[in-house]
Amino acid sequence: MPTTLPILRRALDEVAPYRRAVAWTAPVAALWAVWASGPGWATPAVVVAAVAGVALFAVDARTHRLPDAITYPATAAVAVLLAAAAAVDGAWDAAWRALLGSLTLGAAYLVLHLVNRAGLGLGDVKLAVLLGLVSAWFGWPVLWATAFLPFLVGGVVSIVLLATRRATRTTAIAFGPYMLAGAALALTAARLLAT
Repeated sequence: MPTTLPILRRALDEVAPYRRAVAWTAPVAALWAVWASGPGWATPAVVVAAVAGVALFAVDARTHRLPDAITYPATAAVAVLLAAAAAVDGAWDAAWRALLGSLTLGAAYLVLHLVNRAGLGLGDVKLAVLLGLVSAWFGWPVLWATAFLPFLVGGVVSIVLLATRRATRTTAIAFGPYMLAGAALALTAARLLAT
């Protein structure tokens, strides 16, 4: 048996309680990824990230966990697919930028995690590596937007929840969905501005 089978089984187990929501939204995310990426040689990588993002969003929104069984394989697949895209298209500058972007965003989130372990978990740090990889491929402005927008969107939602008394200052809020939404907004804006 291949060594990837246990991690695939764990990923399916993580998603199982939310399979209906993931099944409905994954095709939409994949279509969005094809549009947002160009399409081009990087399209398969963006599709993998988008579909994994749907699963991570569903799990984190309910459990406040970003499972390694989804994040690790998605990050590895995206890295391989972007390297292949660079080899085919000769886009080595984009590949190096993606690598540097993933390390930069991951390091920034790691610092935030170390400063406030209750605020950001290690799952958020690992997700930042994946999102940095994808967003930096499309340029530094997309990476910076991916870094900034989750805090803006999360802040606005938190203010609304506090104002409507649906949350208190001590209510734990999963940050992964805001990270994913911020990256999607950044990539959408980049695509719209490119046309």
